[in-house]
Amino acid sequence: MVTLTFCAGTLELSGLPSDAALPTCCRWDQRSGTHRAPASAYAELVRALTRAKVPFADHARAYEQLDVSLRLERVAHPFQAEALRAWTHAGSRGVVVLPTGSGKSHLAVMAICARRRSTLVVAPTLDLVSQWYSLLYASFGVPIGVVGGGEYDVRPLTVATYDSAYLHMDDMGAKFGVLVFDECHHLPSASYALAAELCLAPYRLGLTATYERADGRERTLDSLVGPVVYQKNIVELSGEYLAEYETVRLHVELGAEEREQYASERAIYLAFLREHGIRMADPRGWKDFIIRASRSDAGRRALRAYRRQRDLALSAPAKLEALEGLLGLHREDRTLVFTQDNATAYGISRRFLVPAITHQTKVRERSEILERFSRGEYRVVVTSKVLNEGVDVPEANVAIVISGSGSVREHVQRLGRILRRSADKRAILYELVSKGTSETATSERRREHAAYRRGS
Repeated sequence: MVTLTFCAGTLELSGLPSDAALPTCCRWDQRSGTHRAPASAYAELVRALTRAKVPFADHARAYEQLDVSLRLERVAHPFQAEALRAWTHAGSRGVVVLPTGSGKSHLAVMAICARRRSTLVVAPTLDLVSQWYSLLYASFGVPIGVVGGGEYDVRPLTVATYDSAYLHMDDMGAKFGVLVFDECHHLPSASYALAAELCLAPYRLGLTATYERADGRERTLDSLVGPVVYQKNIVELSGEYLAEYETVRLHVELGAEEREQYASERAIYLAFLREHGIRMADPRGWKDFIIRASRSDAGRRALRAYRRQRDLALSAPAKLEALEGLLGLHREDRTLVFTQDNATAYGISRRFLVPAITHQTKVRERSEILERFSRGEYRVVVTSKVLNEGVDVPEANVAIVISGSGSVREHVQRLGRILRRSADKRAILYELVSKGTSETATSERRREHAAYRRGS
């Protein structure tokens, strides 16, 4: 009799006939005298043994049938029902790409109900873990486990951070039949991928609003979670399921002195790149620049020049003047102001007397700021990057991007923060760009998405 067991994130097959046909992922392990495969190959191995009519004892799976029902059943939107059907038709494995605010978490609850197996939801931040904990408890009314933030409480319904999931999966990887990866574009990184590889869950759902990665590694999601099985973009859902919106790009001029200094510093930076044959468009360009800049006085001067010309473009005084006008125009709205760096965020906070949220903001303070924003006690919140992703701020209807990277994902995430639908809501995103600087090209790159073909 063949025996299948789970061992530290892998599967061991003992007693296997010598002529048995096995998937290529299954290899002979001389140390243990067994065949071994990644835990993620569990479903594939079980199917292979069943097709070959090889009797086996399954001691690997430790997940259970979930005896739960929804306390409050929410009517699904047609696109959510379509997404669930597509996922189910694909063997309950795959990625669903939907905009922020469209109800991806509700889709996950529907998937858990459909499969009724022990489920682990993996999220990138503790804020999102808290949101998932509240959602699952409100939906099912049973104790919810938490792994992360100093807690290790594993239950049939559990929420974990990516960091904690990959660190503990060799121990708990047999306990779940369903894996839900929120913001699954994080998963392809070398360490986080272990959260998928060390778990035997046969059913997997990836959720994201921004599937593509700058490094192209989203292709590995096919093996870690499954292929994209359903996709809708912001344009397709706006109006009926998301707030109507527009995007406005505003150009500001550098002052004469700033323009002169920008041109001078940029010339020094570009001259160094040309001298050393560094192409910043190359994936290794930035790394090459840093390495070469560290080796000489001229290199260190070029690095200072790069930073200064960048600061002049991203934090131009004219942007703050434009921001003042926009805040006055939208004084009755709930506005999120986005910056590329903490220093600019704190500077805006001091100048306009508005709260700031950065990665340095403590969890309780962040929660209090968002709660007051929700109640209308705060009309404006400025942030660097921490509100780009995941955190639910449904009351916001205006976003002002002071500065950002060239990432399409980041820009779409920022737009998504203001698209949660409510009665008569119309959202608007402003992008402030320093005219005649490298920021113009950066703006063009990050607007390479259908969502930004609307507006100016």
